[in-house]
Amino acid sequence: MPTIRNIPLRHELKYLIAPAELAALRNVLRPAMNADPNAGDRGEYHIRSLYFDTYDDSALEEKIAGVGLRKKYRIRIYNFSDRVIRLECKSKYGDLISKQSVGIPRDLAEQLIAGDPEGLQRMRHPLFHDVFREMRTRLLRPAVIVDYVREAYIHPAQEVRITFDKQLRTGLFSHDLFNRSLPTYPVFDDPVEILEVKYDEFLPGYLQSLLSSVTAQRSAVSKYVHCRRYENKEF
Repeated sequence: MPTIRNIPLRHELKYLIAPAELAALRNVLRPAMNADPNAGDRGEYHIRSLYFDTYDDSALEEKIAGVGLRKKYRIRIYNFSDRVIRLECKSKYGDLISKQSVGIPRDLAEQLIAGDPEGLQRMRHPLFHDVFREMRTRLLRPAVIVDYVREAYIHPAQEVRITFDKQLRTGLFSHDLFNRSLPTYPVFDDPVEILEVKYDEFLPGYLQSLLSSVTAQRSAVSKYVHCRRYENKEF
């Protein structure tokens, strides 16, 4: 498997899919794949991410322009809890992706949200060094909160992971990551969800067959871009 800085690169396919088609696909996948063990009794969990961008919105503009090599930084929590907080960098290399992820305490998360990267200087993980550099030299700062509910299925062959990301909502201009009562707003005018398929080197044939029923067209959908569009930017 190809790597960048010893980080595995994976394939990622995205689709905008109607709820009815998603429901039909769920019925096909459930007998063939395992539910994500992190899901609760309802088989899903809530994800909230606070995305960061540079002073000139480079992550946003590069995504819109289709730049082949790009990065996005975020802080992510699950089910509105601060028990698990991840600082992450998702990188795009043409048709491949990689993700660096490291756990951080709440006080460090709040420092970064406030624009203070000093706490990163004492850390050893290379992601901390990258974020410190970006905050100091390119004024990386919080940009938008992205909320959604995830239903995920996994298979050990090629580390396949298929997710249904539902109820995508934006926190608009707020950066109040840990506020369970934060007002959020739906970003899609029509009822639509996001299907993502991730795998290592190839998608096993029997899973390709199961996914062949999907009529939705592959898309370059970006949750980050869809949420940023509510900031009245001209794009």
